[in-house]
Amino acid sequence: MNEIVKDGLENLGISLFYAKLFLGMVSSFALTFFSIPTIVKISRRKNLMDEPGLRSSHLRKIPNLGGVAIFYSLAVCASIFAFELFDLYKFLFASLVILLYIGVMDDIVVMRAYKKLLAQIIVTALMVLGSDVRIRSFFGVFGIYELSYTFSVIFSMLTFILLINAFNLIDGIDGLSGGYSVVCSALFGISYFRLGEFNYPLVVLSAVIIGSVIGFLYYNLSPNRNNKVFMGDTGSMILGFLLAFTAICFIDIFIDKKLPEVPRYFLQSAPAVTVAILILPIVDTLNVIIIRLIKGHSIFEADKNHIHHSLLELGLTHRRSSAYIMVYYLFVVGVAYYLRHINVNYLLIVVIVLGFIGAYIPRVILRTRKKTY
Repeated sequence: MNEIVKDGLENLGISLFYAKLFLGMVSSFALTFFSIPTIVKISRRKNLMDEPGLRSSHLRKIPNLGGVAIFYSLAVCASIFAFELFDLYKFLFASLVILLYIGVMDDIVVMRAYKKLLAQIIVTALMVLGSDVRIRSFFGVFGIYELSYTFSVIFSMLTFILLINAFNLIDGIDGLSGGYSVVCSALFGISYFRLGEFNYPLVVLSAVIIGSVIGFLYYNLSPNRNNKVFMGDTGSMILGFLLAFTAICFIDIFIDKKLPEVPRYFLQSAPAVTVAILILPIVDTLNVIIIRLIKGHSIFEADKNHIHHSLLELGLTHRRSSAYIMVYYLFVVGVAYYLRHINVNYLLIVVIVLGFIGAYIPRVILRTRKKTY
C-alpha cells in the first residue's frame, strides 16, 4: 500500500516524505484545534478544573485536560504518518497510552507521587528494555565512552523519568511548556532532516508534535478565559516522554552500529548538543532542587523558585516571560551549535554555565530592584 501511494505521488511530482510531513503537521493541528472546545465544555460541565494552588500563577479555575487533545492528535497522526516508528519501537504506543491514563487520573483526582513514579518506571522499562531505546555511550564525557548494558539501562531509565518530570515542572505559565516543546521538536526535526532519509520518520514525528502543540497553544494563550485550557500532567508527561525519546534517538544516531543498512555519522559533542536543546527543563529542575536543599526543604515540596516565577515577579506577563525564556535558551543552543566541534566536556560546561546564568539573571535583577527601593 505504501509503495502504491509513493508511486502515485511521484507521478504527480510530490515526494512521499514531504506529503507525510505536511499532512502530519496539518492533521495533528486540526485534531487538537477542533477537539479542545469539546474538552473545555465537558470540563466546565463536570467541574474538571485546575484549582489555583501554591505553585499556581493563575487566579481562576481553568480546564486542565488539554493534554487529552494532544494525545489524541499524536496517537492518530503519528501512527498514520510515522508508522515506521511504531514498527521499530514496539512499545511506543503502549507507553503513550499508559501515560495518558496516569496523566488523566492525576489531573482529575490527583494521584500520589509514588503511583505516578511507578507508572513512569513501567513506561521507561518498556521503552528501554522492550524497545531498546538507550543511551549507549557518553562520547567521552568524564572520559567515558561505551557503557555497559546494565549501566546503560539504568541511566537511560533515569533520563526518561527525569525529563518527564522536568517538563511537568516547567509547565507553570501560559505558553512555556507548549512553546518550548515546539522549539525542541523543531530543533530535533531539523537535525534529523539534515542527517538524511533514514531518519525521516523521526522528522515526521517532530512535525506531528509541533502541529498538535500549536493547536493547543491557540487556546492556552487565548485572552478569552472561556476558551483557555491547560495541558495538565497528561500533556506535560506525554511531551516530556516524547522529547526524551527523540533526544535519546538523536544521541544514538552518532553511534556506529556497524550495520550495512544504517548510515554512519560522527559528532562527538552529540550529548552536549542534546543537553543544550533540553537545557531549560534540566537547569530549572536542578536549580529548584538546589534551592530546596539549601533551605532544608523537601525536594518534592511545591514552591515558587522556578525561572518563570522570577520573571512574573519582575512584572512580565505570561507571554513575555515565556518568550524571554525561549529566546535566551535558543541563544544557548546557538552557542552549542557554533562550538559543536570542541571537546565534548568543555562544551557541556559552557552549556550548563550559560543555562544557570539564564536562570539567575531574573533573580539578580529582582534583588537589584529591591535594594534600589
